[in-house]
Amino acid sequence: MTPIRRLDHVAFVVRDTEAALTTYRDRFGLRVAHTEVLESLQVRLTYLDCGNAFLQLVEPLDSDTQLGRWLAEHGEGLHHVAFGVEGAVAAAAALAADGAPAAVEGQGRGRVSAFVPGEPLHGVQLECTDFVYEEDVAGSPGWLAPSSDAAVVTERVG
Repeated sequence: MTPIRRLDHVAFVVRDTEAALTTYRDRFGLRVAHTEVLESLQVRLTYLDCGNAFLQLVEPLDSDTQLGRWLAEHGEGLHHVAFGVEGAVAAAAALAADGAPAAVEGQGRGRVSAFVPGEPLHGVQLECTDFVYEEDVAGSPGWLAPSSDAAVVTERVG
């Protein structure tokens, strides 16, 4: 049985959160749900509400950190995909390949999280974050209502 309860967020590493917000908030119309700076990791995390999951902008605040070096090597773009689970550290360990190192506890949005240790699975780094039913399901409509100022684009094929 899987420990995965939902897709929690898709994380993009960015050089400048404010510049990225001009796309994701201002152009796409996504609402900033939460932002925080994790001083111990020298990273800014910004969560944009996508209805049933979040888009997380991950900005390293120091180029001489693991994430800063990752950004320098790979550039902006997809960093990881996170699943909501019950018991993030244990779930990350359970999803890891045999012989992988131990999962390490982290945090984001006030929740425990842990990256699945070892090499990325099929080229994608995975993270587990604690699932909170009241917030993730009961307190979430699961979709974004259309805004009155949003343009609807329709393409006809054929």
